[in-house]
Amino acid sequence: MEIIVGKTAGFCYGVKRAVEGAKKVVKESENVYGLGEIVHNKDVVKQLENLGMHFIEDIREAKGKTIIRAHGIPKQVYQEAEKKQIELIDYTCPKVLKIHEIAEEYAKNGYYIFLLGNRKHPEIIGTLSYCGENKFVIEKEEDALKALEVLEKSEIKKLLVISQTTYSLEKFYIIEEIIKNELSRDIELVIKNTICQATEIRQKETEEMSKKVDCMIIIGGRNSSNTKKLYDIAKQNCKMVIFIENEKEINLDAIGRKDKIGIMAGASTPEESIKKVVSKLGKIID
Repeated sequence: MEIIVGKTAGFCYGVKRAVEGAKKVVKESENVYGLGEIVHNKDVVKQLENLGMHFIEDIREAKGKTIIRAHGIPKQVYQEAEKKQIELIDYTCPKVLKIHEIAEEYAKNGYYIFLLGNRKHPEIIGTLSYCGENKFVIEKEEDALKALEVLEKSEIKKLLVISQTTYSLEKFYIIEEIIKNELSRDIELVIKNTICQATEIRQKETEEMSKKVDCMIIIGGRNSSNTKKLYDIAKQNCKMVIFIENEKEINLDAIGRKDKIGIMAGASTPEESIKKVVSKLGKIID
């Protein structure tokens, strides 16, 4: 049996920066709070809790230094923290912050904004606060036509299209084509592919790997948007695809003996989790 681990599996730059930074702050300070899960991975969150970090969902619950997660927060939360004199330590991914800047700039210049992504995801919730009043979240391909209808009724003649950093590259291109084909010719169109390059590379590697193996194992949090997309991509090309959060969820009997097993992990999955999965799979050989 051959086990192939994706070269891009695991922590991306933004997640690594946030997690390592949070660990350093917790070790050096008392009463450290995290506003929401710092990343979508239960093992990482549990590890930080064991170090003494308190996770909260509302900035009003904070009673000390408060770390902002990699996904970012809405603009009004910064304002609320300033009012309450809460010290914020911002570990929002720099790529997410760049999207906030783009959204705010174009909103001020009168553009309607289409934001591609999961409307319930923290990153989208944060980004929406920078998009002004004229905005529409497109989650899937069929939402694009509805968005164009709303835009037409607004009579706004300028449109910006951006996306969540972890959005599906395939869906982005499909929606881009729908918008280009259906948009009224008198509307100025600006499309910025704001999907993180690391996300693009990881999705492409998952696609290629899943075509060459007998079983794909995707490791990551069940509430992780980018990990779910890896699972969806793998399922298009491989008959057996397993989505797990850690090695405890692996059923070796169900996997059986396979010639090739591919492993890919989401951007919030620590290297330690990947190694534990590889170690457990080694027992099939034994």
